[in-house]
Amino acid sequence: MKSAHLTHACAVAGVSAPGYNQWRFWSGVLLVALLAGTGLRASDTTSDGFALPQPGHHFEFPADYGSHPAFRIEWWYITGHLFAGDERRFGFQATFFRLAGSKGAAEASPDFARNEVYLAHMAVTDIKTGKFFHTERLNRAGWDAHSAVGRLELANGPWSLAMDSTGIMKLDGSVDAKASFQLSLKPTKPLVVFGDDGVSHKGAEASAASYYLTFPQLAAEGQLTVGEQGYRVHGEAWMDHEISSSQLGSRQVGWDWTCIQFQDSPWQLMLYRLRRADGTADPASKLQWVDPASHAVTSDFEWKVLDWWTSPRTHGRYPARIELTSVSPATRRPVHLILQSLVPDQELSNALGGGPYWEGACRVTNADTGKEIGSAYLELTGYVTALKM
Repeated sequence: MKSAHLTHACAVAGVSAPGYNQWRFWSGVLLVALLAGTGLRASDTTSDGFALPQPGHHFEFPADYGSHPAFRIEWWYITGHLFAGDERRFGFQATFFRLAGSKGAAEASPDFARNEVYLAHMAVTDIKTGKFFHTERLNRAGWDAHSAVGRLELANGPWSLAMDSTGIMKLDGSVDAKASFQLSLKPTKPLVVFGDDGVSHKGAEASAASYYLTFPQLAAEGQLTVGEQGYRVHGEAWMDHEISSSQLGSRQVGWDWTCIQFQDSPWQLMLYRLRRADGTADPASKLQWVDPASHAVTSDFEWKVLDWWTSPRTHGRYPARIELTSVSPATRRPVHLILQSLVPDQELSNALGGGPYWEGACRVTNADTGKEIGSAYLELTGYVTALKM
């Protein structure tokens, strides 16, 4: 769940964006010609010709790890927990966004396109010191920012993510001069496709949907530097790749999202709770377990906030400790989990992307025994300003 961060970024870059400026509509003749050229039917597209996710879609890999320019919005999102010996623990986030501008917009030059924008967020959490480092970068498409079609190869300034012929990903990120990481990410479990018949619905509107592709378990290792201190690190990461042309429903103001990796279980868990203005969850909200073979299994859930944290900068009030109740598909028994932020302040300012949000490393404990049983990343949006998509 990341798309709304791009809305403001487009305005900053001088590109029209949903939620701020209404997209320009094609004439009937031009739209027909456009759809004929892409093989898409009108029912498969937005009113301005961008593709919509379709049930039963057949993915082809490794090509579908790459960019999908027929869709308006796309992002590749990696979070994880890293360890250096027994003493040091870190969290990290690296997100690469792509957003298409209005179709037919002329390019400013052969090297920089007006009709495509790239935003990226990088963050590192030092659990021992409680320090949180984050930054963002915005570029138009060109030599300084791109996403390849047909293969996973992304770049935004000095940051990059690419997959080699063996399926191993290389991630290079940094937060100014405060922190940096160079990581190797190896899938240790097959990719999972979330949603219903391949489509992850985010609202009642047909357009509020995405293709949601995830590596739920990546073995991470490499180098992490904080300040002048370097660490050889290892750990586990999670990667989402979402492809869409719209995300939020009209009545939604934000979302609560989490991914959970358990210590002694081959199962993982993903949840998105889409929030309405009154704080209730939209019916499109969903929890899905990932079984040992990377099949998604939907389960009911309850979400209860136990404690809150208030940002001293934005005054946003975010959940800091959450009780999550569901039913394990493996045992058919209730599961009671506590998600607790490892560092209270993991708020990103997101000045280029449209508004602050909280994204951070959490521990997961058994609510009945208090035993730590896993790790999580938690994303909380729309707590300072309502999102518009």
